[in-house]
Amino acid sequence: MASIFIRRNCNILSRSISGNYKEPFCPKFQFKFEFLGYDVSRIHPYSRSYGSGSVRNDITDMTCPHTWYPQARRKRRKVFLHVGPTNSGKTYQALKQLQTSASGIYCGPLRLLAWEVAKRLNKANVPCDLITGQEREEVEGANHKAVTVEMADVSTDYKCAVIDEIQASIAADELHLCGDPAAVPLIQEILDITGDEVEVQYYKRLSPLVPMKAPLRSLSEIRNGDCIVTFSRRDIYKLKKRIEREGKHLCSVVYGSLPPETRTRQASMFNDASSEFDVLVASDAIGMGLNLNISRIIFSTMQKFDGFEMRDLTVSEIKQIAGRAGRYGSNFPQGEVTCMYVDDLPLLHSSLDSPSPILERAGLLPSFDLLYMYSRLHPQIGFYQVMEHFIDNAKLSEKYFFVNCEQVLKVAAVIDELPLELRDKYLFCISPVDMDDEISSQGLIQFAENYAKKGLVRLREIFTPGTLRVPKTPSALKELESIHKVLDLYVWLSFRLDESFPDHELASSQKALCSMLIEEFLDRCGWQKPVAGRLPKTIVNLSSSDPYHDEVIVVGDAKLQCNVDDFWHGSANTAYSGQKIIEKVAVEILKISGMKIVWWFFKGEREEFNGGIFATKGSQTTAVECPNSGWPVVKEKEEK
Repeated sequence: MASIFIRRNCNILSRSISGNYKEPFCPKFQFKFEFLGYDVSRIHPYSRSYGSGSVRNDITDMTCPHTWYPQARRKRRKVFLHVGPTNSGKTYQALKQLQTSASGIYCGPLRLLAWEVAKRLNKANVPCDLITGQEREEVEGANHKAVTVEMADVSTDYKCAVIDEIQASIAADELHLCGDPAAVPLIQEILDITGDEVEVQYYKRLSPLVPMKAPLRSLSEIRNGDCIVTFSRRDIYKLKKRIEREGKHLCSVVYGSLPPETRTRQASMFNDASSEFDVLVASDAIGMGLNLNISRIIFSTMQKFDGFEMRDLTVSEIKQIAGRAGRYGSNFPQGEVTCMYVDDLPLLHSSLDSPSPILERAGLLPSFDLLYMYSRLHPQIGFYQVMEHFIDNAKLSEKYFFVNCEQVLKVAAVIDELPLELRDKYLFCISPVDMDDEISSQGLIQFAENYAKKGLVRLREIFTPGTLRVPKTPSALKELESIHKVLDLYVWLSFRLDESFPDHELASSQKALCSMLIEEFLDRCGWQKPVAGRLPKTIVNLSSSDPYHDEVIVVGDAKLQCNVDDFWHGSANTAYSGQKIIEKVAVEILKISGMKIVWWFFKGEREEFNGGIFATKGSQTTAVECPNSGWPVVKEKEEK
């Protein structure tokens, strides 16, 4: 596979990765897999002599995965299963128990969920650390953690644990598992084996969900609080454009390849009753991780491409998405759900009337320790074949299956020939990379090649005053989304190989700039009228006599007095054109990586929307976007 990029932004990224030689392996990395709680001798007591032929087949024995977690097995835990449909309050009740415990951990499948729980506990004066693959936020005095599930420390004892993605590894006196009733029989079977005490608590939906008998006849029937669901990025933007063309609504968008921060902001704009973004167009990414005030779910289609084929949505998928309507405590006490086409209604109604199919098996992925032992028995084959052979030959009980390892195997195939130790190859294989995305996959390849060759992967700035551009088309937006994935990957690797990926802060700030440009595109896309209140509510109006102005920026014949903070701060200001005050002007300032990114907005005499964005760094000032402003390009900057 080629190791160069073929598009403009790809080339920018390609040039940003370089470095000098340094010791290739980070000593601090040694503990990382121990953090997962695996102990080779405890997984297979006979593994001290695993080189003998008598144990070759035993290494592939994965019939008893509960034995991989001896810390948890030493306890007889009290396990509460909180099960019910979407919008039933099951997670809320589990978190109440976590909040009152002396120590605890929340494990969720998404960063968005970990963010939400950490914020909730800290707001309730329960100090809580946030730990995900890309973030570490430690709070003084914290005995609680909110983590993504792969970051759970299974070697620590907790008084209480809440797990939104059911697994058996946490050593807690009291364990709360949240999920669908379809999982209850399987969980009970597994916990019977572990010897834990189980109590099932069933929940009913807190607000009614009404399937409508008629489809949506036209997009002119869209109303405030509606969420239109479709399953391709292209269709999301088509629907957004069509709805906004009607002139009644502005649409927020949510889909999987948007940065998590952007998804959260889009959801917040939709939830804000004072915002003009009163309709949501989204993929099934709304099914988890976001609290949304949705009145009605409208399926634009009941089929999706699952990576292999077009297929009908499953009962579970339909229920998960439809259940997002009518959130308890929102402005919509009753949820409604319908389709855009009458032919789709029978599948919708039958699915909502049917119980979810009982789950019969749980998913497993081979640990590093098992693959390491297997590779020692087969030194003649590469890591890709080690993984492939192990998966083909592993023995599983009827309660388990291998999760889809396609992405892992794709990474293994492209890095197999690199001179890396097995643990490093495994690390790259489990990293958060989308191998179906060209820019993302090429970013991983370049990171791995530089790490193998030099032991040091440096990152130079991608976004500077000269390259800072708001995308103008969905295809340009897609490239930015891909670059964000690569920067996110660098941050992930920097937490695990910190000496070899030292530019953590730069990658984080560049990620923030990338998110900013994506959000600016989404805010502008499809605007039919000025959007009031789009700046943060923390922004305040500053008078000309305010003594704390510390910067004056000259744009044309107008001076904008700006109060600048160190990182993320906004100010609404008065602009002066000669002696004349231009009313209704707002300025937002973002200071990242030595750059000041400034947005300015005002309404002219004809109430037309005007605005712009420009960046300054040192003495350099570059106009980036000045749509419809009538103001000249930024020429200079004055310091007070």
